[in-house]
Amino acid sequence: MIHAEALTSGTAEGSTIRLTEPLSFWGGTDARGRIVDARHPQYGVALAGRVLVMESGRGSSSSSSVLAEQIRSRAAPAAIVLARSDAIVVLGAIVAAELYGLEMPILLVEPPEHGEIPSGTVVRVEATPGECGISW
Repeated sequence: MIHAEALTSGTAEGSTIRLTEPLSFWGGTDARGRIVDARHPQYGVALAGRVLVMESGRGSSSSSSVLAEQIRSRAAPAAIVLARSDAIVVLGAIVAAELYGLEMPILLVEPPEHGEIPSGTVVRVEATPGECGISW
């Protein structure tokens, strides 16, 4: 198990997908949760229902509203694991929890442990105040 800091609460399970570069949800993903930024190395990859492992988000503050809408429509990742805190990504999950009652856990895992999370492995994410971790 890897211990983490919970940036938002929730539990999730899914196959991990590790991004090699930061991602902006606004303009970088579509309504189905696919990466549509043609310059992104993982262009075309589906994020919906997966545990997204990335260093941080990138870009526009509009990403928070896009992520909140993806959470509402069930097109968002099941969870997000960051190496650097990203207020814009966290805000999207907070808004979805407040408006729609839907939680998506966002965790902060410090390097080098962040790099140890395997890609393509089913993991369980538990993010609650005081206890937080990722297990596989």
